[in-house]
Parts: sequence; structure tokens; C-alpha cells
Amino acid sequence: MKLGQIICIAFLLQIFSTSVFSQEKLNVKYGKVTPQDFTVKNPVVDSSTEAVVIADVGSSEFVGNRKAGFSIVFKRFTRILILDKKGIDAATVEIPLYVSGTREEKIENLKGHTYNLENGNIVETKLENESIFKEKRSKKISVRKFTMPAVKPGSIIEYTYTLQSDFIFNLQPWEFQGEYPRLWSEYQVEIPEYFRYLYLSQGSKDFFVKKSDTEKRKWYITFGANSTEASQTESLEGYATIDKWVMKELPALKEEPYTSTIDNHISKIEFQLASVQYPNQPLDLVMNSWDKAMTELMQSEDFGNTLNHPNNWLDDDLKVITKGATTATDKAKLIYQYVKNNFTATSRYGLFLNDNIKTIFKNKHGNVAEINLLLITMLLHENIKAYPVILSTKNHGYTSELYPILDKYNYVICYAEIDKKEVLLDASNPALGFGQLHWKCYNGQCRIVDPKNPSPVLLDADSLKEKKFTMITIGNDDKTGWGGNLASTCGMYESITIKDQVADKGEDEYFKKLRSAYTYDLKMYNQGIDSLKKDGEPVNVHYDFDIPVNKEDDIIYLNPLMGEGFKENPFKSANRKYPVEMPYASDVTIVANIDAPQGYVVDEIPKSAKVNYNEDEGLFEYIIAKTSEETVQLRCRIKIGKANFKPEEYQTLRDFYAYIVKKQAEPVVFKKKP
Repeated sequence: MKLGQIICIAFLLQIFSTSVFSQEKLNVKYGKVTPQDFTVKNPVVDSSTEAVVIADVGSSEFVGNRKAGFSIVFKRFTRILILDKKGIDAATVEIPLYVSGTREEKIENLKGHTYNLENGNIVETKLENESIFKEKRSKKISVRKFTMPAVKPGSIIEYTYTLQSDFIFNLQPWEFQGEYPRLWSEYQVEIPEYFRYLYLSQGSKDFFVKKSDTEKRKWYITFGANSTEASQTESLEGYATIDKWVMKELPALKEEPYTSTIDNHISKIEFQLASVQYPNQPLDLVMNSWDKAMTELMQSEDFGNTLNHPNNWLDDDLKVITKGATTATDKAKLIYQYVKNNFTATSRYGLFLNDNIKTIFKNKHGNVAEINLLLITMLLHENIKAYPVILSTKNHGYTSELYPILDKYNYVICYAEIDKKEVLLDASNPALGFGQLHWKCYNGQCRIVDPKNPSPVLLDADSLKEKKFTMITIGNDDKTGWGGNLASTCGMYESITIKDQVADKGEDEYFKKLRSAYTYDLKMYNQGIDSLKKDGEPVNVHYDFDIPVNKEDDIIYLNPLMGEGFKENPFKSANRKYPVEMPYASDVTIVANIDAPQGYVVDEIPKSAKVNYNEDEGLFEYIIAKTSEETVQLRCRIKIGKANFKPEEYQTLRDFYAYIVKKQAEPVVFKKKP
């Protein structure tokens, strides 16, 4: 995870003069805090704002080092004003450090202070060294972590540090926007002419300052500092490009329903080292072409090297696994079932191997990459053409179609050509059938790891069409009174989610959550979920229920959709600056046949309605009829024809759902017979 994505910070607001942000240069300095700084007034903060970043300023500069090369010096200064208790958690800061073997990035000059205004006086509390900790998060990442002291609503916290890195490919990214409003966000990068980086920027906000200059510089590089011979320091003269970006008065960007990940939409800039060329030296291309990147992946011991070998150790096992298969399809399905049913995913994500394939086969567990690379190894052993496919799941963010930036990927599946048909497989999830992928994989561009033809594959959520049908029957029974049953045949992708939920927490917990959707004390029994263990089959959720009736009531109200309708609009915000990303297009139909409670008749029913969204992109039908004095029939359908909606479509989509919520809340009214 990158620095701008990990640092957790929080802030407060009240009424702070904006004059310090009206110029091109920030007038906020570390340690210079006045009583006026404890109040904020700015258009991007309001009464619901939990915290505000007063200033976040960073810079990266290349310096000559004593290791015959360059290091990157990254400096950061952050000041935050805490608003309420919800913001206090953000006073815990995490700084990720890249690790490679015995080498790692280092933190220097870390200091922090908390300021509280008490009786008109500023009370200062220093961050002590014993409050700074180090944690190892993974093979490649360690974290320096600290929590600011004496933090409470109304506090100002600020901290500063320097990060020294010998990894020139790891030029620090910068997030200008985040969960809380940012009044000033600034980043400056100074890069010597010997390094060429790709600048990868995203976001819809305009820069307050964006400028680039070129200046002459001299760097001092020491050779032989770690040898027994005398070291030698040489100077290197050249030009550096100095880029500076500033954004100010940025509103908070919080994650809302139907969002892949907020990281896809915040304003930020990232860097990718493309090439290095020192004076009188040949050009060193660091960033590969797709062809070269895929070749290196397939040769890597951590990824595809095993696929290049015969793997004869699988001979005996595969004879047993594929026994009785007469076609390549039969073999592929038997191998897929074997891997899926006999191997446990220790992590639902992963791009590289932690163990070799033979060890994974023996231990019967591994991450997603390990399980699916094993599947590919077994298919290849049986002369079935198969390749890895790397992708990024929805919660990991978008990939780059142009550049092979492997950090953007976090998942591996299998592409196979079987009996002249192409199929995508994922054996890491027991809920998936042959040829099925989880909807989280449909996140745009992915890539077949074939050095000869590293083709892009588009997994588009708009291509997923989900159907669900629910039948509700309500009548009278001499023993149980007024009640009935509900049965839902779920779509394939909702079925995958239900299977995952039941596998994780069990059926009882699933129905407990389902029961909580009702606003009254509904008795639910004879509940069950059919086809839970059937590969690739949709599930059928069903249960019987009794509806409590007080015979003393002259009027009884019933929502005819029971717990199946929308309780609230999923789109709460009045405005939205980034797309709506649903998991799939959907077509949901609910049919209800309702008898009045014994001793009652139908008094009122809602009006029927039909509304289209953007002509043919959505449909809401609510067709209801009083078929006799004591019976009602309802057919309700919501069809959403696509999964992805642009920001400019948000308001009409929100209004469409507002109408649905209001309509689905309307009750059928029964009155007691005279």
C-alpha cells in the first residue's frame, strides 16, 4: 500500500481565516500555532465535517549518496484540526517503508506535536520516541506507526518527517484529496535529467498551482565507501526538472454505495520509472513493454517458471483425477473440481507465489495466485492450452492498459482453450462453477500472461446480467393464522455472494440478518437455501412466516413486498463527483398473491405505476390489483440495464430510486368486516 493511501489523519473545523491559502505560497509553518488557528471558516467544511487538513505539504528530491548512486529524500509536513471524537482515531499515523532483503527505506527527523487551547493559552504536548513503533506488514513493506498524544476534539496535531530511499523506482506518490477536507495540499518533485518517469495523474479537480521549471544542479556521489580501498567522491553536473502541484479547498471524498474503491476517484499523482541514462552511458529501459513484462513474469520463480517444466511429479495423481474423461472438456472439469474442492484459499487475493507449486499441491492450501497457477500447471500437464490472467479486483483499483505496472494487479485467474472454446476459470472460490468468475473480477482491463501474445481482456460489469424472481403467497391457516411463504430464485452472482456468506457465518446467521429487514415481529420458520453445494447453480432461498394480527384492530396495514423492497435510497448524497459502479445489471421481479386476514376485507391498495429511466436503461413497474373483496395481486419489477453510470447521470438515478423507495413503502390497507 502506498503512503498517500495509508496515512490516517483527522481534523476539526470551526472558523479559520482563509487568507493563508489565498496566495500561491502557503503561510503555515511547523511549530507556529496561534489561538486563531483553532477556528476554521471555509466553504468545504460544514457541521458534519469530522476533521479538516489545514495543510499537507510534501517534496521529493534526488541526492547523491555514498553507494555510487542516487537516493530520494522525501519530506512531509502535515497539520490537522480535530473536530469531534470520530476524528480522534485519525491521529494514528502509519508510514509505509519499502523493504528489499536487508535494505529498507529509513525515517529520519520524525517529530510531532499536539496543541490544545485551554483558557486562552496554547498547551503543547510532544510526541515521544517511545510512542513510535515499527511493524512488519509483508515481505516488502514495514510500517512506522505512532499516535499523537493528548488528542481530543479541538486539538491541532502536526507532524513532520524525512524518508530516505535508495529505491529510485519508488518515487513517492501524492494524494491531494481524501476522506476529510483539505485546505491546502502541495507536492514538489525535483528529478535529475538522468531519470525519466511516467506521471500518472487522476481526478476531476483543477490545480491551483501547476508549474514546471528546469534548473542546473550539482550532485556529489561517493564510490567505494563500503570497500577496503579509499573512497572517491565525484561531482555530477546537470539539469533537474522541478514540478510543483497545489490544490486547495478540496472537499472530502467519502466512499458511497456502489463504489469500486474510492482510490479510483481521488485526485492524486503517481510515478513510474521508465528509463535511466547517466552521462556517456547507454539507455537503461526500466519499464518493460507488455511483451517483455509477460516474458519476465513467466520466467519468474515467484510466478510462471513452473509452467515451463514437464512437472512429471503430477503423473500419478492426474491419472486418478482424470480417470474416465474422454474429452479435453471432461478433463478440464475434473481437474477444476479437484482443485476447487480440495484446496483452501488462505487469502482471497494474491499475484505471486509464496511457495513452489509442488509444496502447494502437498499442503492443499495457498493464496489465489498459488491455487490458480496450480490449476494451470495441471491443465498444461494434460495438454490443455492454458495461461495465467492477471487482473485487479474492484476494491484494488483500475489498471493501466498502456503500461505493465504490476503493482496495479492483485489477482490471478486461468484462461484456457478447451475443445475450441475459450473459458476463464477461478478455482480459489468454492462458490464458483466451471467458467464462472466472481463479480469483483469485472473491473475493466486485465491481461493474459502470454509472452507471444499478451492480449488485453475486458471484464466489463455492464456485460453481467442478473435476474431474480421472488414469489410471495399470503393466506389464512386454521392453525397458524395469517401467514404464508416466500421463495426467491436468485441470480448467479447474488447466489455466489450468498454461498460465500453462508460458508463464512452459516445459514442461521444469514436468516437472522434476513429477518432483521422486517419492521415488525415476524415469525420465520421452515427456512432453507437450496443448491448451496451445487456447482454453478443459482440458490433458492425460501421460508414460511406468520404475520402477527391483533383482532382488536379495525385497520391492518401490510407492505405487500414483505422484506424484499428498498427500505431507503442507496444514494443519500445530494451530489456525487464520481461514477456509480454497480456489480452488475439486474432484473428483479417480485410477485405477491395476498389474502386478507380472516375477518377483514381489502380497503385500499396503492396505485399502479410504471416509470422508465433514461428511456431503455431502466424500468420500474408496480402493477397491483384488487382481484376480490379479500384478495390482492401484485407484480413489482425493477430492471437496471447497465452497471456503470457517469457522474452526470447521478441525479436522475437518485431520483429514480427515490421514487422506487417511496412507492415500495406504500401499504395495502385491510379493514375489519362490519
